[in-house]
Amino acid sequence: MSMRANAGTSISHRTVEELGGEVSVLARQRRDHAEMNRLMARHQSLPDGTERECTLKQLIQLVFSHAFAEETVLWPAVRRCVTDGEELTAQVEDEHQQINDLTTDIERLRPGDPEREKKIRRVFSLIRQDIRDEEDELLPRLQNAIDTPALRRLGTAWETVRKSAPTHPHPAVPRRPPGNALLGVPLSGYDRIRDAFGPSTSAAASKAKVITVAGVLLCAAATTALVRRRRR
Repeated sequence: MSMRANAGTSISHRTVEELGGEVSVLARQRRDHAEMNRLMARHQSLPDGTERECTLKQLIQLVFSHAFAEETVLWPAVRRCVTDGEELTAQVEDEHQQINDLTTDIERLRPGDPEREKKIRRVFSLIRQDIRDEEDELLPRLQNAIDTPALRRLGTAWETVRKSAPTHPHPAVPRRPPGNALLGVPLSGYDRIRDAFGPSTSAAASKAKVITVAGVLLCAAATTALVRRRRR
């Protein structure tokens, strides 16, 4: 079930100045949403082939870094400042989890597989619904709750996290801090290696991936242990 849209307050109908300027988290969110819509439309217009797969890869990288920054920086602010913020963010987090699960399946299936195409269409539908829920309900509520300087500070923090966020689905990573940071941030290193070098079936590449994953897990474990020691 989607949130109730309110076109009169949707950030999609406001100027950049009304959103708090270029660095405001609202303007940054809307720019990413526009790029997601562009990439989805481009993917749907292309025939099967390398260009279509590259477009899907770009979309996945954007969607997951964007969502991680939301869950780490933006949704905690909504829960603190907005009436019913817990309920609003819980619904968006559920949409994110569904996108995670479906994209994990998409990355395991071969291009051209009818089941893969079905899941891609479902993911695109969820992404569009997520954008509507955020722009029509959740983000306008946040703008009504905090002032413009706060929106700009959130925008800076959001962008900083997005630049170092995971770029692929990790369904087991929690949707909320601190769990998402403890596991998600180390995994971003592995994701960015995947993005840089692409898939490979060679023995050397497989070994390198195993070593990388082991390093990521060790890093996550060390980070968890350090946080626990500091809390004692």
